[in-house]
Amino acid sequence: MVEITCVVDAKAELGEGTLWDPKAGVLWWIDIWSRHIHRYDPATGRNDTFETPEYLGCIGLREKGGLVLTMTDGFHFFDPDTGTFEAIADPEADMPDTRFNDGKPDRQGRFWSGSMFEVPGRKVEFVGSLYRMDADLSVHRMIEGVGCSNGLAFSPDSKTMYFSDSYSGRVDAYDFDPITGDIENRRTFIDMTVTGGVADGATVDAEGCYWVTIPVTSKVCRYDPDGKLMQTVVLPTDLPTCCEFGGTDLDVLYVTTAVLKRPAEHFAGQKNPGGLFALDVGVKGLTLPAFKG
Repeated sequence: MVEITCVVDAKAELGEGTLWDPKAGVLWWIDIWSRHIHRYDPATGRNDTFETPEYLGCIGLREKGGLVLTMTDGFHFFDPDTGTFEAIADPEADMPDTRFNDGKPDRQGRFWSGSMFEVPGRKVEFVGSLYRMDADLSVHRMIEGVGCSNGLAFSPDSKTMYFSDSYSGRVDAYDFDPITGDIENRRTFIDMTVTGGVADGATVDAEGCYWVTIPVTSKVCRYDPDGKLMQTVVLPTDLPTCCEFGGTDLDVLYVTTAVLKRPAEHFAGQKNPGGLFALDVGVKGLTLPAFKG
C-alpha cells in the first residue's frame, strides 16, 4: 500500500514545477497563479516562499547558483539570496496569448520549457511551442503547434524524450540525441483516452518507468518504457499537477496539486487540496543536473 502524506498544506492555486536539489536537500516547487516559488525542507518541515513578478512556467537548478526558470515572458535566472531576476530571452514576445508552462533540464544540462495558449473564454489555439535553451543561452524551437506543453521527461539513458500536448489526448515519445539535444521519430507513447483526463507534469524513475500526474482524476500513474500501465496511485484530492523524486535516497515521490480558484464546496470529501504530497511508491528516482549556462 502506498503511503501518502501531505507535507505542506499550501492550498496552492496551481502547484507545479517539482525539483529536487540534492546538495541542499530541499524540494523546489512553484504556484503558478499565486506567483510564488517555494522551497520545502523535509528535514525541518519549513516551506519558504519567494514572490515572482509574473506567472511562472517551470524551474531548474543552475550550475552557477540559483535557479533558471521560465515566466510569462520567457527565460530568466533567479537568485534566491537577493530575490533578483535576470531576463535571458523571450522567444514569444510577439505572442500575447501564450505563456510558458512545463519544463526541466535534460541530463546533459540544457534547459527545456514549453508554452501554452491561455486566454479564458476562448477556444484553444495550437500556437505554443517547446523550446531548448543551451549552455550558451541560445534558444531553439523544437516542437511547434502546441496547445499546452506538459509531461516532459527524459529516459535514464537519455535516448528517449517524453512530451505531451495536454490537448492532444496522448503522451508522445521521441528519439533523443544526448550530444546535440535534437529529437526525431515522434510516436504515441500513452493514449490518454484510456485513462481519462490529460497528461500534466511527469518524471521517470531509476528503472526507466514514466510517472505522470493526471488532473481531475486524482491519479498519478506509472508506465513502463513500452507504455504499459504498471501502477496507479489515487490521491485524496482531485487535481495532481506535477511529480518528482526527492529525499536523501531519492525514494520519495513529491506531488503538487491545485485548487484552481474553485469554490470550497467542490472539495467536500477531499483532503488537503492544493497541498504538496510525499508518496512512498516503492521505487527510487533520478536527479537532474543543473543548467550549465
